[in-house]
Amino acid sequence: MTERAHSASSSNPPALLCLAGPTASGKSAIARAIAQQWPCEIINVDSATIYRGMDIGTAKPSREERAMIQHHLLDILDPLESYSAAAFRRDALTCVAQIRSRGRLPILVGGTMLYFKALREGLNDLPTANPEIRKELETRAAQLGWPAMHEALRAIDPVTAVRLSPNDSQRIQRALEIWHISGKPMSELLNASEQTDQPLKTVTLSLEPAQRSNLHQRIALRFDAMLKEGLVEEVQALRARGDLHTDLPAIRCVGYRQLWSMLSGEVTPEQAREQAIAATRQLAKRQLTWLRSLPERLTVEADAPGALERTLAIVGRLIDDRTITD
Repeated sequence: MTERAHSASSSNPPALLCLAGPTASGKSAIARAIAQQWPCEIINVDSATIYRGMDIGTAKPSREERAMIQHHLLDILDPLESYSAAAFRRDALTCVAQIRSRGRLPILVGGTMLYFKALREGLNDLPTANPEIRKELETRAAQLGWPAMHEALRAIDPVTAVRLSPNDSQRIQRALEIWHISGKPMSELLNASEQTDQPLKTVTLSLEPAQRSNLHQRIALRFDAMLKEGLVEEVQALRARGDLHTDLPAIRCVGYRQLWSMLSGEVTPEQAREQAIAATRQLAKRQLTWLRSLPERLTVEADAPGALERTLAIVGRLIDDRTITD
Protein backbone atom coordinates (compact mmCIF):
# COMPACT_ATOMS: atom_id res chain seq x y z
CA MET A 1 0.00 0.00 0.00
CA THR A 2 1.36 3.41 -0.89
CA GLU A 3 1.41 6.22 1.63
CA ARG A 4 -0.95 8.36 -0.48
CA ALA A 5 -4.58 8.52 0.57
CA HIS A 6 -7.62 9.89 -1.24
CA SER A 7 -8.43 13.49 -0.50
CA ALA A 8 -11.71 14.28 1.19
CA SER A 9 -13.97 16.36 -0.99
CA SER A 10 -15.65 19.44 0.39
CA SER A 11 -18.98 17.59 0.44
CA ASN A 12 -17.69 14.72 2.55
CA PRO A 13 -16.53 14.82 6.16
CA PRO A 14 -12.80 14.33 6.70
CA ALA A 15 -11.48 10.91 7.57
CA LEU A 16 -10.60 10.11 11.17
CA LEU A 17 -6.89 9.57 11.79
CA CYS A 18 -6.33 6.29 13.66
CA LEU A 19 -2.90 5.41 15.02
CA ALA A 20 -2.94 1.70 15.86
CA GLY A 21 -0.42 -1.00 16.68
CA PRO A 22 0.36 -3.84 19.04
CA THR A 23 1.11 -3.17 22.67
CA ALA A 24 4.60 -1.74 23.29
CA SER A 25 5.02 -0.62 19.67
CA GLY A 26 5.52 3.03 20.61
CA LYS A 27 2.07 4.40 19.73
CA SER A 28 1.82 6.82 22.63
CA ALA A 29 5.21 8.45 22.05
CA ILE A 30 4.53 8.90 18.34
CA ALA A 31 1.05 10.29 19.03
CA ARG A 32 2.54 12.87 21.38
CA ALA A 33 5.11 13.82 18.73
CA ILE A 34 2.29 14.35 16.21
CA ALA A 35 0.38 16.49 18.72
CA GLN A 36 3.45 18.60 19.39
CA GLN A 37 3.78 19.42 15.69
CA TRP A 38 0.11 20.04 14.85
CA PRO A 39 -2.88 21.26 16.93
CA CYS A 40 -4.16 17.82 17.92
CA GLU A 41 -5.95 16.13 20.79
CA ILE A 42 -5.67 12.41 21.55
CA ILE A 43 -8.64 10.08 21.96
CA ASN A 44 -7.55 6.86 23.65
CA VAL A 45 -8.73 3.62 22.03
CA ASP A 46 -7.93 1.34 24.92
CA SER A 47 -10.11 -0.97 27.01
CA ALA A 48 -7.79 -0.70 30.03
CA THR A 49 -6.84 2.98 30.35
CA ILE A 50 -10.52 3.82 30.78
CA TYR A 51 -10.26 2.58 34.40
CA ARG A 52 -9.33 4.77 37.34
CA GLY A 53 -6.62 3.48 39.65
CA MET A 54 -5.00 1.41 36.90
CA ASP A 55 -2.17 3.66 35.78
CA ILE A 56 1.12 1.78 35.81
CA GLY A 57 -0.01 -1.50 34.27
CA THR A 58 -1.86 0.26 31.45
CA ALA A 59 1.08 2.56 30.58
CA LYS A 60 -1.22 5.53 31.03
CA PRO A 61 0.25 8.93 30.08
CA SER A 62 1.71 10.84 33.00
CA ARG A 63 0.19 13.97 34.49
CA GLU A 64 2.91 16.00 32.81
CA GLU A 65 2.11 14.49 29.40
CA ARG A 66 -1.60 15.12 29.89
CA ALA A 67 -0.86 18.72 30.86
CA MET A 68 1.01 19.20 27.57
CA ILE A 69 -1.52 17.45 25.30
CA GLN A 70 -5.24 16.96 25.87
CA HIS A 71 -6.14 13.27 26.23
CA HIS A 72 -9.71 11.93 26.15
CA LEU A 73 -11.38 8.74 27.47
CA LEU A 74 -8.90 8.19 30.28
CA ASP A 75 -10.07 7.40 33.83
CA ILE A 76 -13.75 7.47 32.87
CA LEU A 77 -14.83 4.32 34.76
CA ASP A 78 -14.37 2.59 38.08
CA PRO A 79 -12.81 -0.91 37.72
CA LEU A 80 -16.10 -2.35 38.98
CA GLU A 81 -17.85 -1.17 35.81
CA SER A 82 -17.95 -2.62 32.29
CA TYR A 83 -17.59 -0.83 28.96
CA SER A 84 -18.65 -1.81 25.48
CA ALA A 85 -17.69 -1.11 21.89
CA ALA A 86 -21.02 0.69 21.50
CA ALA A 87 -20.25 2.94 24.48
CA PHE A 88 -16.78 3.63 23.09
CA ARG A 89 -18.17 4.59 19.68
CA ARG A 90 -20.67 6.97 21.28
CA ASP A 91 -18.09 8.58 23.56
CA ALA A 92 -15.38 8.77 20.90
CA LEU A 93 -17.65 10.47 18.36
CA THR A 94 -18.71 12.99 21.00
CA CYS A 95 -15.04 13.76 21.59
CA VAL A 96 -14.38 14.03 17.84
CA ALA A 97 -17.16 16.60 17.43
CA GLN A 98 -15.92 18.64 20.40
CA ILE A 99 -12.31 18.60 19.21
CA ARG A 100 -13.25 19.62 15.68
CA SER A 101 -15.46 22.42 17.04
CA ARG A 102 -12.30 23.85 18.61
CA GLY A 103 -10.57 23.80 15.22
CA ARG A 104 -8.24 21.00 16.29
CA LEU A 105 -7.44 17.56 14.87
CA PRO A 106 -8.59 14.40 16.69
CA ILE A 107 -6.20 11.43 16.70
CA LEU A 108 -7.53 8.06 17.83
CA VAL A 109 -4.67 6.12 19.41
CA GLY A 110 -4.61 2.64 20.90
CA GLY A 111 -4.60 -1.10 20.54
CA THR A 112 -8.16 -2.22 21.26
CA MET A 113 -9.00 -3.37 17.76
CA LEU A 114 -12.66 -4.07 18.51
CA TYR A 115 -13.11 -0.38 19.32
CA PHE A 116 -11.46 0.64 16.05
CA LYS A 117 -13.71 -1.80 14.21
CA ALA A 118 -16.83 -0.38 15.85
CA LEU A 119 -15.76 3.11 14.89
CA ARG A 120 -14.83 2.21 11.32
CA GLU A 121 -17.62 -0.20 10.40
CA GLY A 122 -20.50 0.77 12.67
CA LEU A 123 -22.32 -1.58 15.01
CA ASN A 124 -24.69 -4.42 14.33
CA ASP A 125 -27.83 -4.93 16.33
CA LEU A 126 -26.53 -7.46 18.87
CA PRO A 127 -28.69 -8.44 21.86
CA THR A 128 -28.00 -6.78 25.18
CA ALA A 129 -26.48 -8.69 28.08
CA ASN A 130 -28.62 -11.17 30.00
CA PRO A 131 -27.44 -11.54 33.63
CA GLU A 132 -29.11 -14.94 34.14
CA ILE A 133 -27.52 -16.48 31.05
CA ARG A 134 -24.14 -15.00 31.95
CA LYS A 135 -24.35 -16.48 35.44
CA GLU A 136 -25.23 -19.88 34.00
CA LEU A 137 -22.28 -19.71 31.58
CA GLU A 138 -19.92 -18.70 34.39
CA THR A 139 -21.10 -21.66 36.46
CA ARG A 140 -20.47 -24.04 33.56
CA ALA A 141 -17.06 -22.50 32.95
CA ALA A 142 -16.12 -22.97 36.61
CA GLN A 143 -16.91 -26.68 36.22
CA LEU A 144 -15.49 -27.32 32.74
CA GLY A 145 -12.93 -24.56 32.18
CA TRP A 146 -12.88 -21.91 29.44
CA PRO A 147 -11.08 -24.12 26.88
CA ALA A 148 -14.06 -26.50 27.04
CA MET A 149 -16.42 -23.56 26.65
CA HIS A 150 -14.37 -22.51 23.64
CA GLU A 151 -14.95 -25.96 22.12
CA ALA A 152 -18.68 -25.55 22.74
CA LEU A 153 -18.54 -22.24 20.92
CA ARG A 154 -16.66 -23.86 18.04
CA ALA A 155 -19.56 -26.28 17.55
CA ILE A 156 -22.13 -23.50 17.12
CA ASP A 157 -20.04 -20.61 15.76
CA PRO A 158 -16.73 -21.79 14.27
CA VAL A 159 -16.12 -18.41 12.60
CA THR A 160 -16.05 -16.61 15.94
CA ALA A 161 -14.23 -19.43 17.76
CA VAL A 162 -11.31 -19.45 15.34
CA ARG A 163 -10.43 -15.84 16.14
CA LEU A 164 -10.64 -16.25 19.93
CA SER A 165 -8.08 -17.69 22.30
CA PRO A 166 -9.39 -20.72 24.27
CA ASN A 167 -8.77 -18.68 27.44
CA ASP A 168 -10.44 -15.47 26.27
CA SER A 169 -13.22 -15.90 28.81
CA GLN A 170 -14.88 -12.51 28.29
CA ARG A 171 -15.37 -12.86 24.53
CA ILE A 172 -16.22 -16.58 24.65
CA GLN A 173 -18.90 -15.85 27.22
CA ARG A 174 -20.32 -13.01 25.13
CA ALA A 175 -20.46 -15.14 21.96
CA LEU A 176 -22.19 -17.99 23.79
CA GLU A 177 -24.58 -15.55 25.44
CA ILE A 178 -25.56 -14.10 22.06
CA TRP A 179 -26.25 -17.58 20.70
CA HIS A 180 -28.40 -18.50 23.72
CA ILE A 181 -30.40 -15.25 23.46
CA SER A 182 -30.87 -15.05 19.69
CA GLY A 183 -30.40 -18.62 18.51
CA LYS A 184 -27.94 -17.26 15.92
CA PRO A 185 -24.13 -17.25 15.82
CA MET A 186 -22.51 -13.93 16.66
CA SER A 187 -20.60 -14.03 13.37
CA GLU A 188 -23.88 -14.17 11.47
CA LEU A 189 -25.29 -11.18 13.33
CA LEU A 190 -22.09 -9.20 12.85
CA ASN A 191 -22.33 -9.77 9.10
CA ALA A 192 -25.97 -8.72 8.92
CA SER A 193 -26.68 -5.70 6.76
CA GLU A 194 -28.80 -3.84 9.31
CA GLN A 195 -26.70 -1.65 11.59
CA THR A 196 -27.48 0.69 14.43
CA ASP A 197 -24.68 3.04 13.35
CA GLN A 198 -23.20 3.81 9.99
CA PRO A 199 -19.57 3.17 8.99
CA LEU A 200 -17.15 6.09 9.12
CA LYS A 201 -14.25 6.98 6.89
CA THR A 202 -10.93 6.41 8.63
CA VAL A 203 -7.23 6.41 7.78
CA THR A 204 -5.35 3.83 9.83
CA LEU A 205 -1.64 4.35 10.45
CA SER A 206 -0.36 0.99 11.68
CA LEU A 207 2.87 0.67 13.68
CA GLU A 208 4.10 -2.87 13.03
CA PRO A 209 7.53 -4.13 14.14
CA ALA A 210 9.43 -5.86 11.34
CA GLN A 211 11.06 -8.25 13.82
CA ARG A 212 8.78 -10.02 16.29
CA SER A 213 11.79 -10.55 18.58
CA ASN A 214 12.20 -6.78 18.95
CA LEU A 215 8.62 -6.46 20.09
CA HIS A 216 9.00 -9.34 22.54
CA GLN A 217 12.06 -7.67 24.04
CA ARG A 218 10.22 -4.38 24.41
CA ILE A 219 7.30 -6.14 26.08
CA ALA A 220 9.56 -7.79 28.67
CA LEU A 221 11.51 -4.59 29.35
CA ARG A 222 8.34 -2.58 29.73
CA PHE A 223 6.76 -5.04 32.15
CA ASP A 224 9.91 -5.09 34.28
CA ALA A 225 9.85 -1.28 34.31
CA MET A 226 6.23 -1.40 35.45
CA LEU A 227 7.19 -3.71 38.32
CA LYS A 228 9.88 -1.23 39.39
CA GLU A 229 7.40 1.64 39.19
CA GLY A 230 5.08 -0.11 41.65
CA LEU A 231 2.69 -2.27 39.66
CA VAL A 232 2.44 -4.86 42.45
CA GLU A 233 1.43 -2.13 44.89
CA GLU A 234 -1.13 -0.86 42.40
CA VAL A 235 -2.72 -4.32 42.19
CA GLN A 236 -2.57 -4.63 45.98
CA ALA A 237 -4.55 -1.40 46.29
CA LEU A 238 -7.20 -2.75 43.93
CA ARG A 239 -7.44 -6.01 45.92
CA ALA A 240 -7.68 -4.09 49.17
CA ARG A 241 -10.96 -2.52 48.06
CA GLY A 242 -12.71 -5.83 48.62
CA ASP A 243 -15.31 -5.40 45.87
CA LEU A 244 -13.21 -6.36 42.85
CA HIS A 245 -12.64 -9.86 41.47
CA THR A 246 -11.16 -11.69 38.51
CA ASP A 247 -14.44 -12.00 36.63
CA LEU A 248 -14.40 -8.25 35.96
CA PRO A 249 -12.99 -7.03 32.61
CA ALA A 250 -10.70 -4.57 34.42
CA ILE A 251 -9.03 -7.24 36.53
CA ARG A 252 -8.70 -9.56 33.53
CA CYS A 253 -6.37 -7.06 31.85
CA VAL A 254 -2.93 -8.50 31.13
CA GLY A 255 -0.54 -7.96 34.01
CA TYR A 256 -3.28 -7.33 36.55
CA ARG A 257 -4.76 -10.81 36.28
CA GLN A 258 -1.37 -12.50 36.73
CA LEU A 259 -0.30 -10.34 39.67
CA TRP A 260 -3.71 -10.84 41.27
CA SER A 261 -3.05 -14.59 41.15
CA MET A 262 0.37 -14.03 42.71
CA LEU A 263 -1.10 -11.99 45.55
CA SER A 264 -3.67 -14.77 46.06
CA GLY A 265 -0.80 -17.23 46.55
CA GLU A 266 -1.62 -19.19 43.39
CA VAL A 267 1.72 -18.54 41.64
CA THR A 268 5.17 -17.28 42.57
CA PRO A 269 6.42 -13.80 41.60
CA GLU A 270 8.63 -15.37 38.94
CA GLN A 271 5.71 -17.33 37.49
CA ALA A 272 3.48 -14.25 37.54
CA ARG A 273 6.09 -12.27 35.62
CA GLU A 274 6.52 -15.01 33.02
CA GLN A 275 2.77 -15.44 32.63
CA ALA A 276 2.17 -11.70 32.28
CA ILE A 277 4.84 -11.33 29.60
CA ALA A 278 3.51 -14.38 27.75
CA ALA A 279 -0.05 -13.04 27.90
CA THR A 280 1.13 -9.66 26.59
CA ARG A 281 2.89 -11.38 23.70
CA GLN A 282 -0.31 -13.24 22.84
CA LEU A 283 -2.23 -9.96 22.96
CA ALA A 284 0.29 -8.36 20.59
CA LYS A 285 -0.03 -11.32 18.22
CA ARG A 286 -3.82 -10.95 18.10
CA GLN A 287 -3.49 -7.21 17.53
CA LEU A 288 -1.08 -7.72 14.62
CA THR A 289 -3.33 -10.36 13.07
CA TRP A 290 -6.25 -7.95 13.19
CA LEU A 291 -4.24 -5.07 11.73
CA ARG A 292 -2.90 -7.19 8.88
CA SER A 293 -6.47 -7.94 7.84
CA LEU A 294 -6.86 -4.25 6.89
CA PRO A 295 -5.52 -3.97 3.34
CA GLU A 296 -5.85 -0.18 3.21
CA ARG A 297 -3.82 0.59 6.31
CA LEU A 298 -0.66 2.73 6.03
CA THR A 299 2.17 0.72 7.58
CA VAL A 300 5.23 2.00 9.39
CA GLU A 301 7.91 -0.38 10.65
CA ALA A 302 7.89 0.58 14.31
CA ASP A 303 11.36 -0.83 15.03
CA ALA A 304 13.06 0.66 11.97
CA PRO A 305 15.35 3.72 12.17
CA GLY A 306 13.43 6.85 11.32
CA ALA A 307 10.00 5.42 12.20
CA LEU A 308 8.98 8.66 13.90
CA GLU A 309 10.08 10.83 10.99
CA ARG A 310 8.31 8.57 8.50
CA THR A 311 5.10 8.71 10.53
CA LEU A 312 5.24 12.50 10.79
CA ALA A 313 5.77 12.74 7.03
CA ILE A 314 2.68 10.61 6.34
CA VAL A 315 0.55 12.69 8.72
CA GLY A 316 1.86 15.86 7.11
CA ARG A 317 0.76 14.66 3.67
CA LEU A 318 -2.67 13.65 4.99
CA ILE A 319 -3.07 17.15 6.42
CA ASP A 320 -1.77 18.85 3.28
CA ASP A 321 -4.19 17.05 0.99
CA ARG A 322 -7.03 17.63 3.49
CA THR A 323 -7.80 13.94 3.91
CA ILE A 324 -8.12 14.29 7.68
CA THR A 325 -8.97 17.98 7.96
CA ASP A 326 -12.00 20.09 7.05
